[in-house]
Amino acid sequence: MYTHGHHETVLRSHRWRTAENSAAYLLPELRPGQRLLDVGCGPGTITADLARLVAPGHVTGLDAAPEVLAEAAAALPDATFTTGDVHALEYEDGAFDVVHAHQVLQHLPDPAGALAEMRRVCAPGGVVAARDADYAGMTWYPLLPELDEWLALYRTVARGNGHEPDAGRRLLAWANAAGLTGVRATASVWCYASPADRAWWGGMWADRILNSRLAEQAVSAGHASRSDLERISEGWQRWAASPDGWFLIPHGEILCRV
Repeated sequence: MYTHGHHETVLRSHRWRTAENSAAYLLPELRPGQRLLDVGCGPGTITADLARLVAPGHVTGLDAAPEVLAEAAAALPDATFTTGDVHALEYEDGAFDVVHAHQVLQHLPDPAGALAEMRRVCAPGGVVAARDADYAGMTWYPLLPELDEWLALYRTVARGNGHEPDAGRRLLAWANAAGLTGVRATASVWCYASPADRAWWGGMWADRILNSRLAEQAVSAGHASRSDLERISEGWQRWAASPDGWFLIPHGEILCRV
């Protein structure tokens, strides 16, 4: 189960992502003509950027949610989009030159197993790449208690689904457990601090904490009441309205040359 679900508030953040702001560590490895698999492609905004960089190579986008693949396919008709499970990829060994996953491993029951499968379908000389946020490393200002409550609630719900929200710091360990060698581990951040960034990020979370699958799970599992979620939403709105508002999201990254 994807903890966030695919409510419009979730897709709003997915559509913001580009190769430049979400996969910069991978871009120097891309070449025209490569075959690329984008695992957990969602609505395909990163996929589209990667496709332009490997053209005339072919790009395949994989996701567990068919409803978001329709949007990706409409925007990128020359690519292949299909549903599938990264733990059991339906491709032959060495079928791709680049296998990429952004914000995927944190939502899986067996991230090391997924990396091993990504490695299997990557051809010799190719690269396996993954980037994930680290929720425990997120920091912000002003220090609003509602945002502390939000973070604790999200980590509780995610772990209740068998997932690891503090994934960024674990990517290297998962790669080692998967038997990947020659792994280069790096880090990068997203930072929201401009008035437009605050309005977008804070407004999105003010909505998401009330309306997404995350909200449904939090209430149904007894981790929060509806009034708790409304209080957290109001905290996000206060953060977004503050001229001092600043929010940092750290990401771990791994790149393995096969």
